[in-house]
Amino acid sequence: MNLLQQFKEHISKRQLFTEAGPLLLAVSGGLDSVVLCELCYQAGFRFSMAHCNFQLRGVESDRDENFVRQLALKYNVPIFVSKFDTEKYAATHKLSTQEAARVLRYEWFADLLETKAVKEDTSAGFLLTAHHADDDMETLLMHFFRGTGLHGLSGIPEMNGSIRRPLLPFSREALQVFANEQGLEWVEDSSNASSAYTRNYFRNELIPALEKVFPQVKNNLRDNLVRFKETEQLYQLAVAQIKKKLIRQKGVEQHIPVKQLLGYKSRALIFEIIRVFGFTEKQIDEVIKLGKSDSGRYIDAPTGQYRLIRHRHWFITSPVQAEESLNIMIEKENPETRFALGVLHLKSKMNKSDAATTTTDTQQVLLDAKDIQFPLLLRKWKTGDYFYPLGMKKKKKIARFLIDAKLSKSAKEQVWVLESNQRIIWLVGHRIDERFKITSRTKELLSLQLES
Repeated sequence: MNLLQQFKEHISKRQLFTEAGPLLLAVSGGLDSVVLCELCYQAGFRFSMAHCNFQLRGVESDRDENFVRQLALKYNVPIFVSKFDTEKYAATHKLSTQEAARVLRYEWFADLLETKAVKEDTSAGFLLTAHHADDDMETLLMHFFRGTGLHGLSGIPEMNGSIRRPLLPFSREALQVFANEQGLEWVEDSSNASSAYTRNYFRNELIPALEKVFPQVKNNLRDNLVRFKETEQLYQLAVAQIKKKLIRQKGVEQHIPVKQLLGYKSRALIFEIIRVFGFTEKQIDEVIKLGKSDSGRYIDAPTGQYRLIRHRHWFITSPVQAEESLNIMIEKENPETRFALGVLHLKSKMNKSDAATTTTDTQQVLLDAKDIQFPLLLRKWKTGDYFYPLGMKKKKKIARFLIDAKLSKSAKEQVWVLESNQRIIWLVGHRIDERFKITSRTKELLSLQLES
């Protein structure tokens, strides 16, 4: 079976895309992308081409761009070209040149897939890149020596969102044989000969050295990649089932029972749960330590976007920048807490003369402290929240309470609640909860005052 037949059979078997779907091919002008273009052309797929000129190799970069433009004319397909100031972008964002180029090209590809112009050219179904089996092996080895988990050992994903990589099963040697048989021309990137870049070092020096000791190393690595990819699929299925059992979604927050999570005694499971929020593998020990800490403690993800909070029996992942989900923990010894509405003053006191009265002041309230547990949680109200408004024996959803209070939409968005042990004790600035009002039997009071 020749390469074209294998190519078509693999696409069909894996259901990567169909002949009806328009494609966008990432084309550098090198051997791999030129072969991808020819295979798609011979297979009868509709496609357009996208070329990135990173302006890193002077005249050679312009040569590559001109070559790809001629290639598009050969196939009579639309072409999109973008020139990037890669070095400036790398310096501005403190990235390596290679990483900057990767970010720039994939962001541009994503924009191309979404733009109306590309869709009108019938070329916005999937993005195809020309990564092949040798690229996959190099990625596996780089991840392994750099340090990685099972996901890193599975190499390059064949499907990732709108990206498809149909050449992954085929070696570079097979692509070269096909190109020679078809009389194809391509351009060589002179930087590929240099081992200064990590990937080139693995390609040019490490793998050839390994082949001297293990002649079948490439075949063995390909076989291992298949095993690792299949193992990771099973692993992710198991993780998904456990996460579904553990995680309770509450708005933009996730609540995870501490005892159950730590009961699995699995660092891998902890990482799978926290990594999607920007936490790193190095923070697993911090999470375990947090599980043994007092309520109210937290750790932040390095990105600064998420926070993992220990709240009584729960871990809560909360977006730091999302005001609607902001959690402020208040310890008993904290007399003042600043937040969006002003300053909340807190004071515990014994005063029998006050214990026989119930205040209706909405800015300064007295509560029976007997059933109030610290730390308190100060947060924006959420859909589904309820409390027992003072004077009522039945619970009422806060959404309905605010409607009855005739608050405007913007005013509703500024309402906060104070919570103790997952029970709302005060709709701040509006009404206390009936269950925490002071009575003749009250012995200890909690005084709360909102200073705007």
